[in-house]
Amino acid sequence: MSLAEQLTRLQAFLDADELHEEALDYVAAHGFLTALSISTEDVPEREWIDALFAEPPQYASEAQHVEVETTLVALKHHIARVLASEEDFELPCDLDLGDDPDDSELRGWCIGFMEGVFLREEAWFENAEEEVSEMLLPIMVGSGLFDEQPEFADIASNANLQDDMIVQIPEALTALFLLLHAPDEKPALLKPRHH
Repeated sequence: MSLAEQLTRLQAFLDADELHEEALDYVAAHGFLTALSISTEDVPEREWIDALFAEPPQYASEAQHVEVETTLVALKHHIARVLASEEDFELPCDLDLGDDPDDSELRGWCIGFMEGVFLREEAWFENAEEEVSEMLLPIMVGSGLFDEQPEFADIASNANLQDDMIVQIPEALTALFLLLHAPDEKPALLKPRHH
């Protein structure tokens, strides 16, 4: 099965209504895995898989259990490769909060990303707190998690400013990856890629 086919099946599983209400859907899981791929501290597989689902899902079979977890790991590796390649990073949703931000896929992606950050929050900020905070800003704005803070409320109330920030998310991700993984020289980052 190709990765694309595996991801289609994973998406169907994560977007099903049966999952725990706090479990991340496919788009949020993608954001979560993107954050884990950027973080300087490795989170053990078991820990992040359990965090993603909030509580163990009801799998139809052991085979499905293995497939879902294997595909999540494959997706995480795929995201890490794209980040390291410095290609344009594409989100699995539109870079747009739409008319109802709380229902937008982008909000879900940003919330998933921040959940990934919260798993190892200290590691994100220990070396370059100011730069990291600045690059995380568009994602924090997109997540809506911080709208009660005055500076975020100001941005949220200005649709143009908010849109300007949100379209910077792909660039911010690449910049974060480079900052945290190759602060001195970019070329060291480009290891040979196997297809």
